[in-house]
Amino acid sequence: MVELPLSFNIPVRPDLSGPPATPKDAATVMLLRDVDGGVEVFLQHRVKGMPFAGGMTVFPGGGVDKRDADASVAWAGPAPAKWAEWFGCDESLARALVCAAVRETFEESGVLLAGTESSVLEDTAQYADVRQALVSRELSLAAFLADAGLTLRADLLRPWANWVTPAAEPRRYDTRFFAAVLPEGQHADGLTSEADSSGWQRPAEALADAEQGLRMLMPPTWITLNELGEFKNAAEALASPREISKVMPSLVREGDKVRVILEGL
Repeated sequence: MVELPLSFNIPVRPDLSGPPATPKDAATVMLLRDVDGGVEVFLQHRVKGMPFAGGMTVFPGGGVDKRDADASVAWAGPAPAKWAEWFGCDESLARALVCAAVRETFEESGVLLAGTESSVLEDTAQYADVRQALVSRELSLAAFLADAGLTLRADLLRPWANWVTPAAEPRRYDTRFFAAVLPEGQHADGLTSEADSSGWQRPAEALADAEQGLRMLMPPTWITLNELGEFKNAAEALASPREISKVMPSLVREGDKVRVILEGL
């Protein structure tokens, strides 16, 4: 059992006697890059008014769009069936999760994990207008990649974890975590309405900021940053063996605060 060292306000359903909300499928991506002496991860500080995780520091990500399961997407790397095996889900959902990971990363950071079967994009500036069309849902990822003649590069992603929002919370997500290295030539930005600041930081520094009250981290982010801090570089992190199982924290209310308890870690 692990108990996180911080307590903070977490929304809890007023009536816990009823059934919990059904978790929505979601994907989040830890973008990594190497710096002198270690690895950095791209983090975003979510706008306080957001209905979920407002004010929290997170990795880029979001909910699955039903169009993310479009089987027409040109694909390079591990097949959806392999992702289904890793994440313990059906093949259609696995495809949607990988596509959502690529789409959300592009929408929220401008990093696009796509190219051809033998090369990866080095500059995404020409797709700025498309990025906004994806955000507004005017365009699907499948349609964008087909029109641009691009291939989704699933081989740039690695499965990392699977976290489920506690049953006591009113909004719940079944989120699969991915890791990826920032492609050479590309740049991550903060041009998203969902975050008021974004940037690169070493995991240990982000955790230190949280301990000092300078940022707020959800339990999955806290644990993941601890895990990332153990690696010397991004390649080592992506090469590390991962056993994916669903983890759902439990909440213990103490006055106006909530403690987070993690079983099985």
